[in-house]
Amino acid sequence: MDTLFITERLIVSNAKEGEIATIMSIENHDENKKFIWQGSYEEHLREINDDTSMLLTIREKETGYITGYCLVRLTHKYDIFELRRLAIIKKGFGFGKEVLLGIIKYCFETLEMNRFWLDVYPFNRIGVNLYESIGMYREGTLRQSYKDERGYHDQIIYSLLKEEYGRN
Repeated sequence: MDTLFITERLIVSNAKEGEIATIMSIENHDENKKFIWQGSYEEHLREINDDTSMLLTIREKETGYITGYCLVRLTHKYDIFELRRLAIIKKGFGFGKEVLLGIIKYCFETLEMNRFWLDVYPFNRIGVNLYESIGMYREGTLRQSYKDERGYHDQIIYSLLKEEYGRN
């Protein structure tokens, strides 16, 4: 296991090819699939092998069970860290907040990035509440910027800059 960081209850590691099926099942879980895009096996394999992406597994320390995953896109030239996807299978235990705070710490303290950002659908109230509760800045809304079988969707942009990190 290629561990990147450990939180109180979780271990976050670089994903391996053998874990792609588990990641795809997390994406397709009923409580996740309306909030995140589902990638193909080939797309996830490219993400594992691409130096501008990080496909990560989130394991419970106690059991080793993969309880989630995240996808990151890095723009090294501008020191930008984009959290593309974060999905947790075991809801209601605070794992999302715990791993998000760990990812932000990793972004600023280990990778020394300048900007952390993500987008979220307005109907993802749990995500919106989480990002606001940890002090992320709401930059604005990309109106009808995504389309799926349900129609067009807005995306809200949240960010945190290195100079803002740790103020809350």
